[in-house]
Amino acid sequence: MLVTSTRSLDFNGYGRVSSSPSPTNLLQPHNSSRSPVFQRPLPPVRANTLSSICTVILEEGTPSSSSYTPPSAVAPSPTDLTPVYKRHRCVSHPKSPISPKPSTFITTNIMNGSLLPKAAERVRGASHIDFKTATTGVAAKAMRNELGNLVKSVEDPETRRAFDVEMQSFFDLFTRYLAERAKNVEIEWDKINSPAPEQVVAYDSLPKVNDTQILNKLAVLKVNGGLGTSMGMTGAKSALEVKDDMTFLDLTVRQIEHLNTSLKVDVPLILMTSFNTHEDTLRIIKKYANQQLRITTFNQSRYPRINKETLLPCPSNANEEKSKWYPPGHGDVYNALVQSGVLDQLLAEGKEYLFVSNSDNLGAVVDQGILQHMIDTQAEFLMEVTDKTKADVKGGTLIDYEGSIRLLEIAQVPSEHVEDFKAIRKFKIFNTNNLWVNLKALKRVMEAGEMELEIIINPKTTDDGQAVIQLETAAGAAIKHFRNGHGVNVPRSRFLPVKSCSDLLLIKSDIYSLEHGQLVINENRLFGTTPVIKLGDHFKKIQQFQKRFKKIPKILELDHLTVTGDVYFGRNVTLRGTVIVVANEGQRIDIPDGCVLENRLLSGNLNMIEL
Repeated sequence: MLVTSTRSLDFNGYGRVSSSPSPTNLLQPHNSSRSPVFQRPLPPVRANTLSSICTVILEEGTPSSSSYTPPSAVAPSPTDLTPVYKRHRCVSHPKSPISPKPSTFITTNIMNGSLLPKAAERVRGASHIDFKTATTGVAAKAMRNELGNLVKSVEDPETRRAFDVEMQSFFDLFTRYLAERAKNVEIEWDKINSPAPEQVVAYDSLPKVNDTQILNKLAVLKVNGGLGTSMGMTGAKSALEVKDDMTFLDLTVRQIEHLNTSLKVDVPLILMTSFNTHEDTLRIIKKYANQQLRITTFNQSRYPRINKETLLPCPSNANEEKSKWYPPGHGDVYNALVQSGVLDQLLAEGKEYLFVSNSDNLGAVVDQGILQHMIDTQAEFLMEVTDKTKADVKGGTLIDYEGSIRLLEIAQVPSEHVEDFKAIRKFKIFNTNNLWVNLKALKRVMEAGEMELEIIINPKTTDDGQAVIQLETAAGAAIKHFRNGHGVNVPRSRFLPVKSCSDLLLIKSDIYSLEHGQLVINENRLFGTTPVIKLGDHFKKIQQFQKRFKKIPKILELDHLTVTGDVYFGRNVTLRGTVIVVANEGQRIDIPDGCVLENRLLSGNLNMIEL
């Protein structure tokens, strides 16, 4: 295996400088004596085109008199043209040439080199700015000053420059949020229609592929920033053992390695981590050193949480604890690909297409038919969708909005229409977050500064009870920016996420077996669907789940399982039909070794009732 990891900053305790083997031939065995990967020098910095978040705003429309000189405003000497690195990834420029669009309400004053809001023209005796708009300007100025203080708290000039760029990206997102809040922007429900037939094609209609060499144009990216906190995990979720003592990452590596060796192609694996998972990921992938596979890691952005009441950042300096920061959702993947230099690296290697999916979706495997369809139709963006069930009513869906295809998330739906959104009759499909992107088209969109994604407001409560908000974006929302973007309605087998211990029980069971890292449904399963499994709160955390099953039950003939209360399963238990186990409060049920439960309700008093 050849590992490439962008150089990490010794900053905030999240990383250290690490070297990696140079990315040469995919099938060449790893040689630990190779020199570190070469970091290309950056183009010269043009001082007159740069701005910094550090300029303090004293008064509306008045340039700052601060004596602080932002690092990005100083022209470099010829000897200073060294690479600038963002946390665990290289930054291609202290200020990205992909300038974010200024908000409707917050305009950029380039003359004084800051994101200073311009003063609005006023008429004596009257105001042209309503209350929301006025408070928007105040909130933006206050946030701007606080972000400047955060940047100043970084002592190392190189690290400070990179952090400055990151905070400018956050400030752009924040000002868009303020502008939309002031306008009270909501989607117009009457303009929403189900997608047209040509906007979502059936998987069965895709071409059969014989030419495997198209895979040489493909790279695979796994979104690997999750911690699995809902399952009681503290480290990277992708390190959880899910099947036959193999983790999510193990299965992914096994799949792609088999693809490369059996078809003699070159498909690299890219892992987008977060500051929460990057160190864990680097440690884990060391064990793949002898695999025939290239792995590249890069880190997505780290943004400050926002105090809901004050609309100010929670951290007071850049080194504050992780709980004050957040990764801004998988929609950050496009910006992170550019900032890290990974997008340019892939294009230089001749890669044209990128398959993006969540690391915990075990059904998201490379599909040559989908790739060939993308090439044949010249689609720049494909989204895999699948039929919605009652368990998926909150999932985002594709819609036709004024003749354009869009992703609609439940967070964007007006409260009076939430139940309409959940209705399966109108919204029959949902987004699996398996996305296929044309890399040349992505570079075009990013260079044009057009990648504005709908903001998802994620409210949170910290451990000390403070109400905060996180501004996030969804990767699938990018579909509107690409030519001929559309959906592909895929089988449910391509959407097998593990979001809970109920999902984990299904994956670990005899319903599935493994073939080269890919889950395959047991041929002895008589039904095309998988059983419904609902485990109660006692099974919510992974530690409790592992303790309550001495061995995973045999469920090949199971239709439905519900378990609530203090319940323990012995070894070699078999469950068939519909099984419901309910331990009342204060009671405990131990299902003995070798027990067979078929169409049974087992209650807290240990009575067994045939259904």
